[in-house]
Amino acid sequence: MQRCFNINTRDIPKEQPLSNWGGTWGSIVSSYVYMKGLRLLRWSGSVLSPHTGPCCFTHKYQYPYRAQSFNLLRLQSSAAVPIRTISELEDDIEPQDPTDYTHLPSPPPSSAHSSARLSALHARLVLPPRLPLQTLARCLVDHSADTNSDFNNASLSILGYDLLGYYTSEAILCRYPRLPTEVTFAAMYAYCGPKTLAAMTREWGVEVAASPGGEVDPGFLQCFRQEAGNASVNGTGIQFKDRPKVAQDFSTRPNPEQQIRGWRRGASSKTVYDDYFGDEIKRNATDYAERPELRAEEPQRKAEGGVTLEQASTGFVRALMGAVYLHAGKKAAYNFFKAHILSRHLDVSKLFEFRKPTMDLSRLCAREGFESPVARILGETGRESRHPVFVVGVFAGKDKLGEGSGSSLDEARVRAAVGALKGWYLYSPLEVRVPSEATVGKPWKPLLVDGGEVVV
Repeated sequence: MQRCFNINTRDIPKEQPLSNWGGTWGSIVSSYVYMKGLRLLRWSGSVLSPHTGPCCFTHKYQYPYRAQSFNLLRLQSSAAVPIRTISELEDDIEPQDPTDYTHLPSPPPSSAHSSARLSALHARLVLPPRLPLQTLARCLVDHSADTNSDFNNASLSILGYDLLGYYTSEAILCRYPRLPTEVTFAAMYAYCGPKTLAAMTREWGVEVAASPGGEVDPGFLQCFRQEAGNASVNGTGIQFKDRPKVAQDFSTRPNPEQQIRGWRRGASSKTVYDDYFGDEIKRNATDYAERPELRAEEPQRKAEGGVTLEQASTGFVRALMGAVYLHAGKKAAYNFFKAHILSRHLDVSKLFEFRKPTMDLSRLCAREGFESPVARILGETGRESRHPVFVVGVFAGKDKLGEGSGSSLDEARVRAAVGALKGWYLYSPLEVRVPSEATVGKPWKPLLVDGGEVVV
């Protein structure tokens, strides 16, 4: 190979300078340099022609530096090489490690593929293959850890909150169309409330990072935790729970002054103004834009800082629901909801709490056109003993509405009335089909819509 480049200089006419041989000599030298891998930045332009010089310059630390165009033109010309080249200038500056993520508030998306925790969580939850690991890692970043909406789960959590509320409400109302409003709110909270979603996060094996940062494994749930109530405020000895409170949020209702007067919130108003659980909706950016006077409370509100572990876990599950819907579609999101939310057992009959069951039953029978309920003794034992038992049934005409037993006649009558009310409110059709299951070939058929609970 080297013998191919043995050039006899005696064949070159002495009266001609070497620079005139730039075309032939430059091509031969450039081929030889390519074979040998030599660096030609210090070579004179009189040897290399402008067409054979390097067209670009890339340093091994290419992130913090850029190649200078004027230096490249100087190197390709016939003038002398500059006193100090780019490589010499860069050697004086210690380059930064491009893999140093300690200055980032959350792990970069590129680190998701190297996380074993994240891959294990993806497989453990049997998530759709179309859901990338980068999105799953974003679901684990709370807004308190990273305020950038492009990297936290705030937007996905809003979508997941609406999807969970929609799927849960239609499942409850279609299965139990006569449930009272308060019981419906309680069932919604039991299925997809904050405590339930926080328990699901622990069941899934998701651990919380001690402190968020770019160097943390993306498989950890990252958030800034709220300080405990008995913790000291900046070492002053004042506990967090003893600080002066900001003005209480009166939600987004049009008449917040009513709560100052002690007015109660009715069940019908909760369905209009409150959230899926009957709780007041907190203020958001839109509310502050409409009411600028609320900005005065914002500095003290931000001083509290941090979120609870329950809030961070709730945001993660909601964000994951929204991510599955965006990447895999409606069917995959509904299957995820049925597998993790709707599959949890809930005894709805234990959510009832009647204050005056006999009166409620009388009003219900009057509204539905039934005969007035009458209590009758069906059986008894040990009337004269220390532990008697009475069995009482409630009848409307010839139809028995409910039955109950107790140690006294009044207790048995009340339990019979409660049983009759539960039998009415817990009615469920034989075939339950929710609106989200409707397709083009099989449209959804409307179900029973009850008039609501009895108002005493």
